[in-house]
Amino acid sequence: MATPKSLVSALYNHWDTVEWLAQLSRELPSFESEQIIAVVARIAPTSSAEEQLGVLRQLANADILQILPRGESYQLNPYVLEFVRGLTREHELGLSAVLSSRINAITQASRKLVEGLQGRDMDLLRQAANKLSELFRQISQQLDQDRHAILELAERAKAAESDVPIARRYRDVLDAYDSYVAPMAEMMDSGPSGTFYRHLEEAEHALDHAVEVLTVQGALYTHRLAMRQVAYQAKELRRLGREVLKHCSDTLLPLREEIRQHNLLSAAISQLLGRVRKRGLNRTLPAKSLPWWRREVSRSVSVGSEVLTIMSEARAFAPLHVAFPEDQGAGYATPLDLVDENELMASLQKATPVPNLLQWLRERYPLLNDATLLRLYHELIARPNWQAIQSEHISKVPLNTVLVTLYPHAIQVS
Repeated sequence: MATPKSLVSALYNHWDTVEWLAQLSRELPSFESEQIIAVVARIAPTSSAEEQLGVLRQLANADILQILPRGESYQLNPYVLEFVRGLTREHELGLSAVLSSRINAITQASRKLVEGLQGRDMDLLRQAANKLSELFRQISQQLDQDRHAILELAERAKAAESDVPIARRYRDVLDAYDSYVAPMAEMMDSGPSGTFYRHLEEAEHALDHAVEVLTVQGALYTHRLAMRQVAYQAKELRRLGREVLKHCSDTLLPLREEIRQHNLLSAAISQLLGRVRKRGLNRTLPAKSLPWWRREVSRSVSVGSEVLTIMSEARAFAPLHVAFPEDQGAGYATPLDLVDENELMASLQKATPVPNLLQWLRERYPLLNDATLLRLYHELIARPNWQAIQSEHISKVPLNTVLVTLYPHAIQVS
């Protein structure tokens, strides 16, 4: 059994070789000595055969490589393999059952925390807090590892050759979704059926309450600080859980939908369309090979009566001639109306009360322009000589060229 110091030293000296072996361990559960020497030769091509064999002996003596029982094959030390995969982000996807059991263990640790707080047992309180901290650390580590493992699965599926059937290419993606993402989504449901947020929330409340009680009791600052740090871990774990689940779902769902779209029916249709594109429709589907229910449908283009009516109206269309002001000549100007305001004021004073001022102006001065009538209307309702009251009912007054719709003003003696 090698010492940890010698193992770390050998790992430092031969890191490239160990990293290669860690990657190959995904495909090969064990290695023959020739395979290990081939990896060493690939990393150090200028080394001699004796030096390559010496690297193998050093890895075996440092317990990085272990000889399997009942054989002469080698395997990587499980602790070394986990350490290398952790540093290189080459994790295997974990089990949702392991994560579920750790989440359930949070409830037991939270119960012990409450018991220690109620009984003022500092040892039990400290043990429960340490247990919660360790569980939070393990769950956070597993979530982070699973996220990178799912990204690796998706990248391998996308990088596979296009001639590989899509069902086989995305087999690992489907397994990962069914065995990990779907149980994780059910576990992290925010409703009553979910366990992740509910257990974490209970532990978080218990830790916050413990911090408050220890502060009131005047406990040591180190105890309060440790309890507060564990509470922060619980809050951070809730955020990490939501982020990892969303990331994994966004990564695997598009690939899963792509697999569903490429079923046997779509594959057959794609194959038939490819043959039609290459050979033509008549050679691919001759008339004698078509099913008996095939019908001959005559295809002709005809014009409906509605289209003929529209076309005839369009041919007889004649645009209307609209006289714009600029068409009347450059020297044309609107004639000015001369109004005797004194006579107007006297007539209006004599005619009061007037129910509709604009109608009265129209009847009194029918030859005035519309603009002059409207100007007089607005000026007269603002005069302080009488009282102008606006009606609540709409009225229409036809002028010379326009029809005015308004709420008319009535003129009364003030």
